[in-house]
Amino acid sequence: MKVSEILKVKGNILFTVTPDTPIAEAVSAMAEKDIGSLVVMEFGELVGMLTFREVLKTLQENAGSVGTNTVRKHMDDHPITVTPDTDLNEVRRIMLEKHARYVPVMDAKTLLGVMSFYDVAKAVLDAQGFENKMLKAYIRDWPTEEENS
Repeated sequence: MKVSEILKVKGNILFTVTPDTPIAEAVSAMAEKDIGSLVVMEFGELVGMLTFREVLKTLQENAGSVGTNTVRKHMDDHPITVTPDTDLNEVRRIMLEKHARYVPVMDAKTLLGVMSFYDVAKAVLDAQGFENKMLKAYIRDWPTEEENS
């Protein structure tokens, strides 16, 4: 299964901010939209990611406050990315290896979406469920001894 197949099912709603967005505004948007990440775009290009991991680090550094800085100061400015052709198992490996919960999906310089660890887990579970159903149907339709005679 490829990333592009998961994006088709997931849809293409994307939430972005600029690096100059106040961090408090970005955190409010994440809370209001119930999302764990924002893609940071500048002049039409991906320049970073802001996830709840960076927000938690910011809270820790500022004694429980997000402060008054912009997203630029707190974002991950080198996010790991995948392409629409990346295989699901490769995405899973990358996310586990790099401890990444969100990865932007890029086609050259075009942002197509964001894959979350939840998206990957759901796709794996759905694929296993389908395979399980097919195996059970195959076993149920297995020829009996009497049919072979």
